[in-house]
Amino acid sequence: MRLIPFLARRRGGKGWHWTDIVTWVWLAAGLVVIFGPALWLLLSSFKTPAQLAEFPLSILPYASQTALVETKGGPKQLPLFTVDLPEGGTAVMAELNRIGIMANMVRPEAPDQVLKVNIDARKPLREMAFATENYTKPLKEFDFGRYLWNSVFVTVAATLITLITNSMAAFALSKYEFRGRNSVMLIIVATLMIPLSVNLVPLYSVVSWLGLLNNLWGVILPTVATPTGVFMLRQYMLTILDELLEAARMDKASEWQIYWRIVLPLTAPALAVLAIFSVVWRWNDFLWPLIVLSRKELFTLQIGLNTFAGKLNVQWQFILAMTVVSIIPVLIVFIFLQRFTTAGIAGTGLK
Repeated sequence: MRLIPFLARRRGGKGWHWTDIVTWVWLAAGLVVIFGPALWLLLSSFKTPAQLAEFPLSILPYASQTALVETKGGPKQLPLFTVDLPEGGTAVMAELNRIGIMANMVRPEAPDQVLKVNIDARKPLREMAFATENYTKPLKEFDFGRYLWNSVFVTVAATLITLITNSMAAFALSKYEFRGRNSVMLIIVATLMIPLSVNLVPLYSVVSWLGLLNNLWGVILPTVATPTGVFMLRQYMLTILDELLEAARMDKASEWQIYWRIVLPLTAPALAVLAIFSVVWRWNDFLWPLIVLSRKELFTLQIGLNTFAGKLNVQWQFILAMTVVSIIPVLIVFIFLQRFTTAGIAGTGLK
């Protein structure tokens, strides 16, 4: 348990130094800024539409308490409120209906006695409750399971192809001497300055000519070659000793064996970093799938989320819940590969 003594250390020894206070305030503020929005997103995904529209906002999800009341139309579940009575005191009453700022309230045990109450003279009775239907309803009724599978397929396929193609290009540009090698690398890096909007029309024309519109491969293939990945892997492969590859050639290893059995395993940290970047890029991609796909059964998760935002109504409860679901796969990938991140990024700056 060395973590607790480390966190409890003070520069002033037993007493508090002013730098200790500044450090703790800074760390606490950073913790709130980083994890506060994520915590609010998670808790809000369990709120009802009515609670999401309330002001002031509440952090925890609540649901109104209800009671079964006999009305003229039959027994109904009505919301309960604590009402300030005109003669003084309070009472728990149920709301029959509301007209403007006045509400017709009744006692659950005496539904025939109706009392008109100003809405400012009452407070809702609520208890903590989680609206789990925000998660179950989209997955069952809105085919979000299909959207999730499409996103997983696109992300996994694009990431695997990206790692293979980019590592091959980086291997050739780092370990082979040929005329124009530096020029080719310069051109690849220069493509980073070309905005995505400039490439949309040519890419669309090529995908249309290949007959890949309304096809998930039309989303995958145009994005597999990334200049960022080629540059990152090339810089990392430059740190691999050429003598190691020459020794493999003396043992009659083919170029493919050198690439597959020697270079790729040694480049694992950089490949892990590129895999994280690729997963995030593909998983969060919205514009290109929106252009290529028009059939609903082929939508990815990000386009599927957009279906909840209509012109007249935005179903925030479903958007928040499915946003949480969409974060989970990226978070899992990062947790498994994060130990390679520091070594991979640091290694790309060495030569």
